Formats: sequence, C-alpha cells, structure tokens
Amino acid sequence: MVHVVGQVHRAGVVAVPGGSRVVDALEAVGGPTADADLTTVNLARLVRDGEQIRVGLPPDPSVSQGSGGGGAPLDLNAASAAELEELPGVGPVLADRIVAYRDESGPFRSVEQLMEVPGIGPAVLGSLDGRVKV
Repeated sequence: MVHVVGQVHRAGVVAVPGGSRVVDALEAVGGPTADADLTTVNLARLVRDGEQIRVGLPPDPSVSQGSGGGGAPLDLNAASAAELEELPGVGPVLADRIVAYRDESGPFRSVEQLMEVPGIGPAVLGSLDGRVKV
C-alpha cells in the first residue's frame, strides 16, 4: 500500500504488488497530470509499503528523503546503495555505480567528483545540490 499525492489524476492510497516501482504506483492512480513535474520523481525506484509518493510537490520536511535524517545532507562516503537510491535522479543502477566508483577510487573528495561516475551529468548533479556532502 502506497499513498500517491500531488499532480496525479486520482490521488489516494493504492495497493500495488510487491516489487512494484514508482511508475507502477502512478499508473494505479491514473498517471500524472499533463503539467506534472516528474524530474524530481525517480520513476524506476522500488516502492515500500506505507510510503508516500509526492508528485510535483516539494519534499515533505518531516520525512527523511534519504538525506541522512533530519534534513542533513547524505554523506557520499558513508551512504549505502539503498540510501543513495532515495536521492532524486538516482536509481538502483546509478546508486551501484556510485558505490563501485567509491570502492575503486577511494573516498569522494568533493561532491563535484560525482561527475566522474558514468551516468551522472550536470542535471543529476544539480538535483543533488544540498542533498549530499563529503
């Protein structure tokens, strides 16, 4: 069960099968509206029972969005792949690439070093501004 809110056709609580992704939950509520901003929604992320999926809304400040809790930025050198997946624009494949890069190259010396990870460009790096640290 997930709660989908925001710029969707039929916001509400929906049941989706285990292993479903955000895109599946959006389908279950009739999809996003035409003016929905999906750039901050990781459509490929696996959903968790009881979570709220916010479409076209600012993040809920009372809920950690994978940023280390309490709104603090997530430490790139300590974060697990699962924690990295919670960041905007980062799915399972990219999270695994970040961890593999860190394992092979040593700790990140700057957030900008993420640009050396295959699949991370200026747009993804920009979406992580203030959400990650070293």
